[in-house]
Amino acid sequence: MDHHTVAAVSIAGTCLDVLGSLYLAYDLLGGQHGPLRVLTRAVTYSVVFGIGYGLGLGLFFGLASGVATGVTLAIELNRAARGLDHYSLPWEALFAAIRGLAFGAGLYRMLGFGFAAAFAVLITIGQVIAYSRGMRPAIDYQASRRSRITPRQFWGTVVRTIGYTAAALICSAFVHHIEHAWLFALRVGLVTGIVTGVGITVNPYIEYYADNLPERRMGVFGIALILCGFALQSLQYWLALLDVRLT
Repeated sequence: MDHHTVAAVSIAGTCLDVLGSLYLAYDLLGGQHGPLRVLTRAVTYSVVFGIGYGLGLGLFFGLASGVATGVTLAIELNRAARGLDHYSLPWEALFAAIRGLAFGAGLYRMLGFGFAAAFAVLITIGQVIAYSRGMRPAIDYQASRRSRITPRQFWGTVVRTIGYTAAALICSAFVHHIEHAWLFALRVGLVTGIVTGVGITVNPYIEYYADNLPERRMGVFGIALILCGFALQSLQYWLALLDVRLT
């Protein structure tokens, strides 16, 4: 087993322990009006998008893009949940840039710096244009126990799929040529579109429980996170105990 993988698992375990401790300290952190509602959104969306992107484009891509997408969506949707107007365009451009950098970082290990940087710039510009035309994560916002996707959200997902496919083709043609460019571009576009569509569909459900999760369940969730963190952190010791060689 690669020692970098073991280190990454241990770090993930430590992060889960910290998150679990925050959930156990729910009352100390302000209760229902504290930061844990944002944290709940960030963790949930990071998991949803991270798993989707990871299955389609690899573990590292899923980790980088999932965390960036989850955190930025949590910030924007938490504002919508409080009944406030959306952020100004400069702030939205910052969120777009964070997601663009994360997507570029995810592609860097596969395709090199040139392709990754160009792709990040193109999708950031595309997201800023979408924001300027009213297409943002909180569009048609609703918190309910039923999943749904509106026509505007559906067509926004279709446009995003086409845009990411086109961005990958442009980067392959003008920056760093890759074999089977069409297949890879379609893969990037379809994975992004499908994951986005799934995320939008379950969005009302996530938003409902982010604002209505009982305090006792917060504590149970915190304990579960801590136990998972301990399990991940113990991997390195189990490997040593079983004499598993690291590379």
